[in-house]
Amino acid sequence: MPKAIQRCTWPGNDELMMAYHDEEWGVPVTDDYKHFEFLVLDCFQAGLSWRTILHKRENFRKAFAKFDYKKVAKFGDKEFERLMNDAGIVRNRLKILGSIQNAKMMIEVQKEFGSFNEYIWQFTKGKQLNSKIEAMKQIPAKTEVSDAMSKDLLKRGFKFVGSTICYAYMQAAGMVNDHEMSCHRHKACCALAKQVK
Repeated sequence: MPKAIQRCTWPGNDELMMAYHDEEWGVPVTDDYKHFEFLVLDCFQAGLSWRTILHKRENFRKAFAKFDYKKVAKFGDKEFERLMNDAGIVRNRLKILGSIQNAKMMIEVQKEFGSFNEYIWQFTKGKQLNSKIEAMKQIPAKTEVSDAMSKDLLKRGFKFVGSTICYAYMQAAGMVNDHEMSCHRHKACCALAKQVK
């Protein structure tokens, strides 16, 4: 009988959550479009469960132009109304406006740093932070790094980027490895992190 895969406890038995955990969570992101995808999803996650957002992910992808921030930055009243009437996503006025604003700010950051990726990884000095977690209860809601990231993003005009959201984003974008040490993905994400810079 094959040995059961050891993974973090938070995905539970949800197949979509398990796939996300096994294939994406903690994997370093270096593509600006992918960065924007997680900015949108984590913005909408505020006050909700990640499971809720993950199960609506493909609806968000369709609603937000396949997470093309250049297109989202040009969204006007017509697109806003379309999003507000889209039952497939979370219809929150401030989060929709915030995501459009974040697309615009992302372009501004690119002008200054060459890419959003270059900008965002500076907060961890271009390296993945390895938390060496033994149990999920040890994972913090925020850290000094997420505090600094949040402060700078807010100063630049980004919305829904409080420190707790920033930390969740860091986990999603692989800037921090919060897989439990016993999880089969912990070492794999450590290995992938060496390829970031």
